[in-house]
Amino acid sequence: MSTDHYTPEAQEEAPLGVPHDGLPGVPKRSSWSGKWGFILAAAASAVGLGNLWRFPYLAAKYGGGIFLLVYIVLVVTFGFSLMMAETALGRKTGQSAIGAFSALSKKWKFVGILASIVPFIITPYYAIIGGWVTKYMVSYIVTPAAEIADGGFFTGFILMNPETYLYLIVFLLIVYLVVALGVNKGIENVNKVLMPALIIMSIGISVYALTLPGAIDGVAFYLIPDFSKFSAELVLGAMGQMFYSLSLAMGIMITYGSYFSKEHDLEHSVRRIEVFDTGIAILAGFMIIPVSFAVLGGGEAVMTHAGPGLMFGILPTVFDSLGAAGPILGFLFFALVFFAALTSCISLFETCTSIVADGFHLRRKFSILIAGVFIMVVGIFVNMGYDNLLWMDPMYTLFGIGEYQNSQLLDFFDFLSNTILMPIVALLTCIFIGYVVKPKAIIDEVKISSKFNGEKLFVVMIKYIAPVLLAVILVAYVLNTAGVIAI
Repeated sequence: MSTDHYTPEAQEEAPLGVPHDGLPGVPKRSSWSGKWGFILAAAASAVGLGNLWRFPYLAAKYGGGIFLLVYIVLVVTFGFSLMMAETALGRKTGQSAIGAFSALSKKWKFVGILASIVPFIITPYYAIIGGWVTKYMVSYIVTPAAEIADGGFFTGFILMNPETYLYLIVFLLIVYLVVALGVNKGIENVNKVLMPALIIMSIGISVYALTLPGAIDGVAFYLIPDFSKFSAELVLGAMGQMFYSLSLAMGIMITYGSYFSKEHDLEHSVRRIEVFDTGIAILAGFMIIPVSFAVLGGGEAVMTHAGPGLMFGILPTVFDSLGAAGPILGFLFFALVFFAALTSCISLFETCTSIVADGFHLRRKFSILIAGVFIMVVGIFVNMGYDNLLWMDPMYTLFGIGEYQNSQLLDFFDFLSNTILMPIVALLTCIFIGYVVKPKAIIDEVKISSKFNGEKLFVVMIKYIAPVLLAVILVAYVLNTAGVIAI
């Protein structure tokens, strides 16, 4: 199998349908300029809102240090195996999700279709939240911190407010521009700037947080494991966070793997992605938990406010209490979150673009146009769940979950993608690789460029442990959303 690659410039606009690496019927692909282009892009995809608002909340909820320990163990075993499977599958076939599964087994093409549906569901509502973050970042420049910390600021912005559509459109246009510039000139170059910026800002805010009086108690809580707090519920929470944090089961890693040269070490690259993603998540804990202990006297505020409530409610209150440093820290924090949301949304939209290009054999620019119009229209529709369609509550109407009008369209889209589709896709992927094409197909692909040091771990996880854990996650999170159990 040839390892020659077309030049990125030629690939960006080359008509699809030209063989990749000599395989008949497989489209010509763009490629990363090198392994670090892939590592930074994939890490940027993984480092998203889940790291910055969900990880600190779960760490506070489940006892700090013990949650951190369990999470790291799961990332280097469970997460490693699933990420290796998806990236190797993409590199082996040179295709996005639908083409990748179909190339190895026509009967299992449906798994690729399910995986491909996920980014088309996630991207519109992710962009809405990206618009909220953009609003807050701008507000810390033009609005007093005390006003932002007011309890009505967030609801006043998102409910029945045409300004939300403006920020949604602005955020999406930035994403479209980066993807339109191409894999190398756009995604790679942007991530080479944003990923170092993310790391520097995370470290800077964390260091400042540690200087606050009382913060050391938060550090001790966060880093020192209390094994008496270990529970099955904790493991489920850590598995769910790891699963969503690493951009698995949504076609992203398959698409990014399809751009990865067979000359580069796939295993080491995946390990580095895990380090970047986990490192940012850990730094997010350092940014939020010690500050909460210092300002609020403990981690209770973090524990009781997950998601938007933590980021757009509690944290502005914390920043306002810091005096003159508050507005500066608030702006830097939301700039950090903006970068994280942007890089993740870029990877989601690139995946949508690749799916359209591969599925309809279109040039890249037409694929961007089709995917872009779809995402924009659906994003506006979902945003109407906070406006003219506020009366709609499909979570309650279709599933009987919660109380009527206690959730919006965004919550419904999130439930479909994160709670239902992604665990199903990951479970089917493990079955497909473990028992249909066999682990050897992935192992041989990895060994094209290097040894596979984690080969035995990969086989055991993908065939036996990961399917069981994924089935548990799926059942547990559906029951949790239905209010039957609490995790």
